[in-house]
Amino acid sequence: MKRALLLLFSIVFILLAGCSEQPNPETTFKNYMKAWGDQEYEKMYQLLGEKSQEQITKKEFVERYKSIYEGIQMEKLSITYHLPDEETEYKKEDTPSFDFNVSMETLAGPVEFSKAANLTFKESDESEAWVMSWDPSMIFSGMKQGDTISAQVIKPKRGEIFDVNGKGLAINGTVLNVGLVPDWMEDDREQVKEELAELLNLSVESIDAKLNQSWVQATSFVPLVSIPKDNEELMEKIRPLNGTKFQEKSARVYPLGKAAAHLTGYVGSIQAEQLEELKDQGYTSTSRIGQTGLESILEEKLRGTAGGKVSIVDGEGNQRKVLAEQGAVDGEDVNLTINADVQQSIYNQLKDDAGSSAAIHPQTGQVKALVSTPAYDPNEFVLGMTSERYSELESDPQKPLTNRFNNTYAPGSTFKPITAAIGLETGTIDPSEEMSIPDRSFSKEGWGGYSVTRVESANIDKAVNLRDALVRSDNIYFARSTLKIGEETFLEEAKDFGFSEEIPLTYPISASQITDENGFNKEITLADTGYGQGEVEMSTLHLALTYTPLITNGKLLDPVMIKGEDASVTWHEDVVSEDTASILRKNLTEVVNNPEGSGFEPQIEELNLAGKTGTAELKKSQDAEGQENGWFIAWNTDDPRLLVSMMIEDVEGGSSDVVPKVKNVFKEQLQ
Repeated sequence: MKRALLLLFSIVFILLAGCSEQPNPETTFKNYMKAWGDQEYEKMYQLLGEKSQEQITKKEFVERYKSIYEGIQMEKLSITYHLPDEETEYKKEDTPSFDFNVSMETLAGPVEFSKAANLTFKESDESEAWVMSWDPSMIFSGMKQGDTISAQVIKPKRGEIFDVNGKGLAINGTVLNVGLVPDWMEDDREQVKEELAELLNLSVESIDAKLNQSWVQATSFVPLVSIPKDNEELMEKIRPLNGTKFQEKSARVYPLGKAAAHLTGYVGSIQAEQLEELKDQGYTSTSRIGQTGLESILEEKLRGTAGGKVSIVDGEGNQRKVLAEQGAVDGEDVNLTINADVQQSIYNQLKDDAGSSAAIHPQTGQVKALVSTPAYDPNEFVLGMTSERYSELESDPQKPLTNRFNNTYAPGSTFKPITAAIGLETGTIDPSEEMSIPDRSFSKEGWGGYSVTRVESANIDKAVNLRDALVRSDNIYFARSTLKIGEETFLEEAKDFGFSEEIPLTYPISASQITDENGFNKEITLADTGYGQGEVEMSTLHLALTYTPLITNGKLLDPVMIKGEDASVTWHEDVVSEDTASILRKNLTEVVNNPEGSGFEPQIEELNLAGKTGTAELKKSQDAEGQENGWFIAWNTDDPRLLVSMMIEDVEGGSSDVVPKVKNVFKEQLQ
């Protein structure tokens, strides 16, 4: 009896086990949808029926899904479905159908469709299974055999950059493609190629390589290089050459060229490392992106948002169905406070030197110019710069690719008004009190033979007050004044002038410093700081800003570069008192207008200026020979609306090399 019961239980168990292992269409369907959602296309293919697999090979199936999804920039693929709640028994001849919904993001926006998946029962000697029925409509609803998917990116128009008066600084314009039409070339083709190579800075081999491309036909226009549309002189030399042709092409154009190169920067093809970082922000391998300057800084605002169109196209190239479409959103135009005329005027003065300059409106903080020289032409990058030309720029000893207005330098005597302001505010300097300076050099016990030396023009009187010290630029007066102020007080008061702070400007400018991270490690450094040497470093823009409290009676202005942003905003309040500002304005006016002043020559009729000169010595020891950088900063006093700060590297005549250049800018802009 027991044996009979055991046999019965075994039979029941086998039957139950057999029932549990019966193929189930829901399981196949769920496995297929999971593989799809995970983009495991080979697993999807393995779940297809024989008839479906006869339509397409596994390799074609996998490649098709991959290429379509990559082409439309598919993201956020989601597949949802709802299966029957009740358990269903299926017969082999049944063709069950389950609804599903597919949604995804594409370059043209969201795509969503619903469809039913059909399954059939597959039976062979080795196995039994439910399999998926597939056709191209399973990729996108409405797709048929022979159809393809078209993915079109609609590029936005890049925003343009204009100066305060609406003059273009970085605009969307046109350039000329210079090329050859093989059929137009005559017996002198070798001579033409040689002449073109010389005119366009190309090699004959590179021209031949372009002419021998596989797509080139006898009547094809083969572009060689792009040139500016206004280069009439070059065009006139090219036109007579047999076979040549010009074709207009849309391009980014920089009307000021070298004069605003480091300000505007330039756009260029996206680099591999940039694409890796930005691929989730809509950039592709064909994108152009701001590489330097404002083109890079304002990239997010200027670039706009690309649109797109995803559609089903039949075998003859006809559009059958639009799956998604959205227009491009053009980038924003940016209007700056920069004045193109001031920018060009300063560049013209500096272009033969290595230097930096900043111009501001001293009562509003609006930045009128930022210039670095020598410079490159940003149009060259857009037109197509050769590696040889880039290497030439990189190896140039004057470093035209270096942005100097973003860097900091020892300001020399242009720093003395800051020392004077701190001394007056702390009561350490009495403007009428005379300091006894009996010798041309000054030293203290423990300085190890180091001394502060007066410049020759200051070594006149043996007793000097603040006015004399500023007009004649007396190093000893300010060195001794700084020692009297003391390092703690000096550092604390200097904070009001924005030292060691990030300059609150759209364009990042390196922060200025009074000392390095170690502070004043010796008394000599403190003394040297008083007249702009030691470890103090400033940018030309920050120097310009530190003079604004003298003009506004105490307010250090927040610089403004974008037109429409609040002007006359205070960066630091109450930096100096009205009395201190008045004293320093009067003394700095004499620096330029008194024959004793270091900024006196040359004179400008009917234009009253105030300012300060400076010569910064860059040498490792007091006895060594070293480079000198010349400085001059000035503003017009009758109606203060322009302040220019300028520095020139490696001058021979000190600040006297800089003064005429700054004054020429005022003559051109204010007279």
